[in-house]
This record gives sequence, structure tokens and C-alpha cells, in this order.
Amino acid sequence: MTVRTRLFLMMVLQLAVWGAWAPKLFPYMGMLGFSPWQQSLVGSAWGIASVAGIFFANQFADRRFAAERFMAGSHALSGLALAACAFLTSFWPFFGAYLIFSLLYVPTLSVSNAIAFANLKDPAKDFGAVRMGGTVGWVLVSWPFVFLLGAKADASQVRWIFLVAAIVSFALAAYSLTLPHTPPRRNARAGEPQAADPLAWREAIKLLGVPFVGVLFLVTFIDSVIHNGYFVMADNFLTHRVGIAGNLSMIVLSLGQLAEIVTMLILGSVLVRLGWKTTMIVGILGHAVRFAVFAFFADSVPVIVAVQLLHGVCYAFFFATVYIFVDATFPKDVRASAQGLFNLLILGIGNVGASFLFPSLIAHWTDAAGTVDYRSLFMVPTGMAALAVLLLAAFFRPPQRGPVDGV
Repeated sequence: MTVRTRLFLMMVLQLAVWGAWAPKLFPYMGMLGFSPWQQSLVGSAWGIASVAGIFFANQFADRRFAAERFMAGSHALSGLALAACAFLTSFWPFFGAYLIFSLLYVPTLSVSNAIAFANLKDPAKDFGAVRMGGTVGWVLVSWPFVFLLGAKADASQVRWIFLVAAIVSFALAAYSLTLPHTPPRRNARAGEPQAADPLAWREAIKLLGVPFVGVLFLVTFIDSVIHNGYFVMADNFLTHRVGIAGNLSMIVLSLGQLAEIVTMLILGSVLVRLGWKTTMIVGILGHAVRFAVFAFFADSVPVIVAVQLLHGVCYAFFFATVYIFVDATFPKDVRASAQGLFNLLILGIGNVGASFLFPSLIAHWTDAAGTVDYRSLFMVPTGMAALAVLLLAAFFRPPQRGPVDGV
């Protein structure tokens, strides 16, 4: 089995853990009777985990721990936490188990990227195809729920989202031990007389002072709030407004991941032709178009289903491009921490922002009869996406137009 295939399978399992529960998490918490602030607190767990990852977990992966062993231990323990989430229905015990899972799982997202980048000969060319494995995993893990959930699934059925995720997590823990050995980088970079800063995260944060990195950091925050808001709102929108059955909504949402397979395959050539900035702008515009369609075409099931395909553009052309850009820009011995720094936005701060912003907006635009004004709601992320495009177009000036050979 080639290295690329092994890394592809790693990504399949890595994202399947996440894809098993993410679309149904907020609806499930509603079934348990959690209040909006309680749901927001659960949503903030990934923000806490992202901060902890920067200062502790990714620090170990960069400086003290072989990345594949870090993955194995983290996924074994996080699988236990996921299993606990399935059986805890009171808020504080559930939140505690979910927080433990988050602290263990979130850092592995950047560590798995670092493993891929460290073992690919040409990351800019090959990462898209490898990361496509995560897309495949997200799609595949949605299918068991057609049989595990009913059209009007209640909490006793929906808890399977955590059990399925736990099973996949245990499988990934075992598989991680077979991944290419990726040792920590403790030595100085080539041509430098002194050893690298022992705190990898500190070197990564210093680079935010570079103007184009700082601009990208701000834009990534805005787009990550939009992206995470999609997962807060989409399932309820599909089931309650559009009228799609509860056991089919995850399949509809997974259509975006099917499109992502295509966009990941062509990402390398798109980056060469369009460059960093234009590719990222197209990715953000995908969010604007999708939410605008949600706002104005909610009565057309075929249109709503079809527009899910834009998710592939949103993810690959912005977020995957950001990961590749970070790998091409940041020094090698801090890349896991650099990936963690942007995961702090994409999965952490952006997740927290979305978890607090959108439940409150949903409550604001819900009338006494329980009907949500989705048109007004979805115009918020549409406007945010337009702002992010303007900032990127005006102020993002990377040192190279696009990837160069060998980055």
C-alpha cells in the first residue's frame, strides 16, 4: 500500500468520526431539552479544545511526541468519551463528556494534516487528493443512519450518532499505529545557527505580525463563523422548513461532501491557475450563494438539495487552500502548531462564535408559533461572506501568487 493510500485512509477515518455526529448535534440537544445557552456552551467546547491544542497538544506533536502515536492515544480515549455522550442526557454530565472528547479530538485534526504534509513529496499537488479521504469518510458514515434513525427519530435513536463515532474512533486509534513514523522536530532549521524556539506555538503566533498572514487570519475567522453556522442551522432548516425526513437529512447534507471529492481532486490544478487569493475568494463566494439560495428558494426542494453541492467549493477552495498555504508559508518545525493556530479559528473561535451567534439569531427570528424567519436569518451569513471577500480582495497580498514546486 502506497504512502498516499495510507494517508487517504487516515483521513477517511479522521473525518468520519466528526461527520457521524456533527449534522445532528444541535437538533439532538434540542431533543434533550437543552436551552439555547446550554447548546452554545457545548458548541464552545471546540474553542476551548483548539486553544488547549495550540499550547499543549500540538506543542507535543511538534516537539516531543511522534505524531502517529499521539493520534493513536488521542482517538482511543476520545472514543470512550463519545460512548459516554450517547448515554448522558443531563446537561452538565453530557457537557463534561463532550468537552473531554473535544480536548482529545480537535488537536488530531491539525496533527493529521501535519502527518500528511510531512510524508507527501509534493503537498500542494497531492494534499487535495489525500484530504479527499476525509470527504469520503464523511459521506460514508452518513449512510448507516438511514437504517438507525426513523423519519421522526427521537433522542433514543439519535444518540447513535455518538456510538457510531466512537466505533470509528477506536478503529482510527488502531490504524494510527500503522501510519508512517513522523517524529517531532527538535533541531534547528537548515542554515540557522541556533536551535528553534522550544515553544513551537510561540513561533507560529509571531508570524501573525506578517501583514498577509494577519489578514488571512481575520478572513479565516469570519468564514469559519459562517461555515460552522451552517452546521448549527442546516439540519433543522431541512427537516422543519424544507420538509426533508429526519433520517434522510444527513444524506442530503452529505451531497456537499460528494461535490467536495471533485473539488479536492482538482484543487492542485486550480491553485496553479488561479493562485491563492482568487481560489480563496471563490470558496467564500460559495457560502454567500448557498445561504442566499436558502433565503429565497426554501420552497423548492430540488434547488435546496442541488445547492448543497456548493459545500465542496466552500471547503476545498477556502479551508483546504488555507491548510496548504500554511504548510507552504510557515517553517517546517512549527507546522503542526501553525495548522493548530488556524484550526483555532476554523474549529475553535469560529465554532464558538457560530454556536453563540446563530442560536440567538434563531431565537430572535422565531415567532410565538415557533416559525423561524429563515430569510432574515440566512441574510446574516450572506452579508458576512461578502465582507470577507472584500477584505481578502483588498488586503491579502501573499509573497507568491500561488504554490511553487516543492512546497
